[in-house]
Amino acid sequence: MKAAAVVAEILKREGVKFLIGYPVNQIIEAAAEADIRTIIVRQERVGLHMADALSRVTSGDRIGVFAMQHGPGAENSFGGVAQAFGDSVPIVVIPGGYPRHLLNITPNFSSWLNYQHVTKWAEQVIMPQQVPDAMRRAFTQVKNGRPRPVLVEIPVDVMREEVPDGWTYTPAPRLRVAPDPRAVTEVAAALVAAERPVIYAGQGVHYAKAWTQLRELAELLEAPVTTSLQGKSAFPETHALSLGSGGRSISKQLHHFLTNADLIFGIGCSFASTNYGVPMPKGKKLVHATLDPLDINKDVRAEMALVGDAALTLDALLGEVRDRLKGKPRGRTAAVTAEISRLKAEWLAQWMPRLTAKSTPLSPYRVIHDLLHTVDVANTIITHDAGSPRDQISPFWEPIAPLTYIGWGKTTQLGYGLGLAMGAKLAQPDKLCVNVWGDAAIGFTGMDFETAVRERIPILSVLLNNFSMAIELKVMATATEKYRSTDISGNYADMAKAFGGWGERVTAPDDIIPAIRRAIAKTREGTPALLEFITEKAVDFSMYPA
Repeated sequence: MKAAAVVAEILKREGVKFLIGYPVNQIIEAAAEADIRTIIVRQERVGLHMADALSRVTSGDRIGVFAMQHGPGAENSFGGVAQAFGDSVPIVVIPGGYPRHLLNITPNFSSWLNYQHVTKWAEQVIMPQQVPDAMRRAFTQVKNGRPRPVLVEIPVDVMREEVPDGWTYTPAPRLRVAPDPRAVTEVAAALVAAERPVIYAGQGVHYAKAWTQLRELAELLEAPVTTSLQGKSAFPETHALSLGSGGRSISKQLHHFLTNADLIFGIGCSFASTNYGVPMPKGKKLVHATLDPLDINKDVRAEMALVGDAALTLDALLGEVRDRLKGKPRGRTAAVTAEISRLKAEWLAQWMPRLTAKSTPLSPYRVIHDLLHTVDVANTIITHDAGSPRDQISPFWEPIAPLTYIGWGKTTQLGYGLGLAMGAKLAQPDKLCVNVWGDAAIGFTGMDFETAVRERIPILSVLLNNFSMAIELKVMATATEKYRSTDISGNYADMAKAFGGWGERVTAPDDIIPAIRRAIAKTREGTPALLEFITEKAVDFSMYPA
């Protein structure tokens, strides 16, 4: 078999159902010959975002794979891999490489050299017989430890050469690591001793599928729970102990409980410093449980730490905490949940005029509120985009089932949400998959709405169009006044129709819900839909301190 065919056969053995890519890369044709569905995008970055979502919404059980051309294809793909690296997402990236006689010679782009800072494993294959071993190493790395991208660069002349008979391949195992039992005992004691603990859950809970354990620990400790953007939906936000998610914009109850906590327990999170996450208050006792020891004491000082898989960590803690509490809570739940409920009611009362506004142009908060109350939330996977859509939707969307909100934000590439919605739909075809973006984001990746049409991926795109980079108005006042530098425009509903999808522009508040229902019906028929809501230039966000 030629090396490209061997790669395709290995992908098949690893359970890969979709190969997303952009030509020319011989692996794409080899994958099609091996009955792996090939999906061709309009730009490489969107394809990587699709692979990213496929891995996320399956907790890494299915690994997204992307293949691209050497040279410009590999150069164009860098941003998508960097985004997956920043958000800790496991994907396999297989770029072509220049022929070996030109490999690593300036100015030819070497993926192996250039991607080393945005992958956890990068390898260059220079002999065809190395292909099975290289793929085994890549899949072992991508399935184990901290989830992040891996890369195998295969020169085009190597892909055409024969791999000697006798090669073998067994799918890589998934292994889990448990924390030190002595450290578990210390942490359990600290959790039980805390008077006002708060649990902060990250996406490690998603990858470990530790949702049940997280809920059990919260209810046993009677401790309120918040999540990072990446961890959003790990804990049902309709639960009485939920504080919602932490990001740039947050709820009043989250701010209050974090500020007044005497212990913050981070599980499956990095505690990385970012403008798009809730900062940990100074002077708090922090307990950090994470899969990656590199996270410990990196951005925040942890008084205690556990290293291990989130499910195994929570299992161990539950046993210890139950022993200390004699198997049942201490009777704090009513007081804690009443305080959460009171603060949430105050917060929502403050925001309800924006969430139900009848003004035109539309309030983006009205669009989000109506969307939340129209879709079947438990059977919807939704993602925000960078900028205003993220900060508008994340505090107010209340997921009730795991892996139904794709939150992100360690790095914030405009247009990321479209590929995420398409990848989620590939992984979960029975769910409504929605991306909420703005007119700046659609300018980056909007052409790939055609990919959704052509590849029969019926997503719902919700566009908040205010004809402006509104979030930049305060920092670009002079540029806007003199040169209209923040003005952007377009009729994107017509664009969607031109691509063969469903497009509708909505300008009146009473038309929001009927339009959403029509669009959902179109997705059920197999047609991607884009709803363009003409909104005000809103710059108000739920932020504390105000």
